[in-house]
Amino acid sequence: MLAVHFDQPGGAENLYLKEVAKPCPKEGEVLLKVAASALNRADLLQRQGQYDPPPGTSSILGLEASGHVVELGPGCQGHWKIGDSAMALLPGGGQAQYVTVPEELLMPIPEGLTLPQAAAIPEAWLTAFQLLHLLGHVQAGEFVLIHAGSSGVGTAAIQLTQIAGAIPLVTAGSEHKLQMAEKLGAAAGFNYKEEDFSEATLRFTKGAGVDLILDCIGGSYWEKNVNCLALDGRWILYGLIGGGDVSGPLLSKLLFKRGNLIASLLRSRNKKYKQTLVKTFTEQILPHFSKNSPQRLLPVLDRVYPVTDIQAAHKYMEANRNVGKIVLELPQ
Repeated sequence: MLAVHFDQPGGAENLYLKEVAKPCPKEGEVLLKVAASALNRADLLQRQGQYDPPPGTSSILGLEASGHVVELGPGCQGHWKIGDSAMALLPGGGQAQYVTVPEELLMPIPEGLTLPQAAAIPEAWLTAFQLLHLLGHVQAGEFVLIHAGSSGVGTAAIQLTQIAGAIPLVTAGSEHKLQMAEKLGAAAGFNYKEEDFSEATLRFTKGAGVDLILDCIGGSYWEKNVNCLALDGRWILYGLIGGGDVSGPLLSKLLFKRGNLIASLLRSRNKKYKQTLVKTFTEQILPHFSKNSPQRLLPVLDRVYPVTDIQAAHKYMEANRNVGKIVLELPQ
């Protein structure tokens, strides 16, 4: 099969398509013929040599994919049959023509969604769902500040916050991105390049601050995050785009707010955690993607590239130009 490959860590120019062995499904796994796979920031970090895949998993890039079941491994429980369309949460391996998936980590594709749209759901939407609900325990009426509001996770989190009855606020770096976030349901958006988002957040919340922060930025935002965090608020860190170093009285300021700082990664979670997450998401959230849902959720796609343009796709993401997801289509 063809798969995205790089021989040594570095820039996007190191990426190319290589013929590699097709995987065989093991106990309880299915083989998915991949139609599309979305790009994630983790793919860029892995290509740069900064984020190794979990031990025992595929070194091929790609944390989410959509396609069709073509083979059932031994011990499968009959949830899936050959020919079924499905989307999958993966620890790696999605940017290839075939990938093996534990059957419990597959999800049906909601009616009315295309395969490229479905490929944009698993990693981003499951991440946003676990941040808001499993870790953040979001409640109706709460203020939620979502950094990188126009990213894949950000556009998912805006919609999921609304479904939960909470109030989404976002940060982004351009007027275009803020307008898109507000179209998706953000109550307010703040351009971090032009204003202090913490002061703007405090003005919007009339001094109360936000109850929950979803933060993929990290070090460079710590002081502003604590400044606009409400008393007893929850700050969930799930990325370090702005660096991992902190200089200053973080702990004393957080203690003064009685704040909760929670760190989370999804890729390295164990199989049981991911199974529970996928099951809960499938039952509670997936029905809202149906075209008949009164509160319809939709993945936001920015661009769809053929996988042969993998270098261009990485460069586009690195330039922070995308609003929503970048999707790769695999040859069929």
